[in-house]
Amino acid sequence: MTHTSGKHRQSDTGNHAHGSSGSHDSSGSYHKEHSHKRDSKHGLDHSHTHEHDHYQDYRKYVGKKWLFLLMLTLLLLATIVASVWIGSSGISLLEIVRALFGGGSDMAHNIVWNVRVPRIVTGIGVGIALAMAGCIMQNVLRNPLASASTLGIAQGASFGAAVAIVFFQAGIQLGAASAVTHTITSPYLVVLFAFLGGIATTAIILLLARIGGVSPASLILAGVALSALFTAATALIQYFADDLRIASIVHWTFGNLGRAGWNEIAIIFAFNLIAFIYFAYNRWNYNAIESGANTAKSLGVNVDAVILVGMVVSTLISAVAIAFVGTINFIGLIAPHIVRRVIGNDYRFLILASALMGAIIILVADIASRTIASPAILPIGALTSFMGAPLFLYLIIRQGKRHI
Repeated sequence: MTHTSGKHRQSDTGNHAHGSSGSHDSSGSYHKEHSHKRDSKHGLDHSHTHEHDHYQDYRKYVGKKWLFLLMLTLLLLATIVASVWIGSSGISLLEIVRALFGGGSDMAHNIVWNVRVPRIVTGIGVGIALAMAGCIMQNVLRNPLASASTLGIAQGASFGAAVAIVFFQAGIQLGAASAVTHTITSPYLVVLFAFLGGIATTAIILLLARIGGVSPASLILAGVALSALFTAATALIQYFADDLRIASIVHWTFGNLGRAGWNEIAIIFAFNLIAFIYFAYNRWNYNAIESGANTAKSLGVNVDAVILVGMVVSTLISAVAIAFVGTINFIGLIAPHIVRRVIGNDYRFLILASALMGAIIILVADIASRTIASPAILPIGALTSFMGAPLFLYLIIRQGKRHI
């Protein structure tokens, strides 16, 4: 009996132990399952938090760009006000405001609407054209030194304009000896020849890049050679021209925002609008090209077509602007590099920012040209060259250090 009872107790103890073990295994599985669910939930929360952080970072990135564009717009408006106000006539700001709204004296109204406002609007259009062209050329040619002036396009356009002025009687000198003025009698013919000269330079640059295998760095040297070639050709044309046409060529090459009328202003802005729509449409393609031609091709970008059309459109708006106001150098080099310090190489914002900065720079240069030696007006092309040449040298030095 005692032995049997012991067996029963042993059996009960074993069963109890087995039951305890089964309960422990069940409890462990339960805790593991819930722990796994908590970990999964925690992972999802962490993933959502990570995505939220990325979204917030992107919003800050985009917000910074739009804020900079807003600041550039306000700065452009302030520059416009200063450009309308500052001049040698001595008109007060109150008289200018009255003239803008149709009041004030006849003299103030004439100065504001027939002299300063057309000049300012021309400057804005030309600055936008040259800055956008430089921005796109630097992208498609993969060279930060590229612009209409450094690639010889401006000099090619000047040569074309000289051909039109001398051989097709597009330029003439008017006025008495004591008050000589120069004008372009056939501006559209000059535009055509300026465009042909600029597009010829572009064709040579593209052929050197594609067929000749010239590196992006060497394209600037090719531009220097082409500039010398077209400058020499223009000098030969001047040598065989009469004094009147020489004077017209020299006056044209000085650069003068007061030369264009409202019809020419409308043409400049029409070309700018078409070019901006095309550039904005291809903004993602330019971003892809910025990462390299092979990367852009892998993303489905027709790199050859984007480069060719981009260069042609850039040359067109540059040539039109140069034809109407003369040679104005380095705007296409200065403006994109200034805004890149803030915008970076994101062409969704860089194209518009470059256009705004180009307009600002050319208006500031125009204010300086009208006030430094007032009442005389200095050639604006000379002032922009003084502004752009040091930056050009700095970029050459910086690019040289990167290759060391």
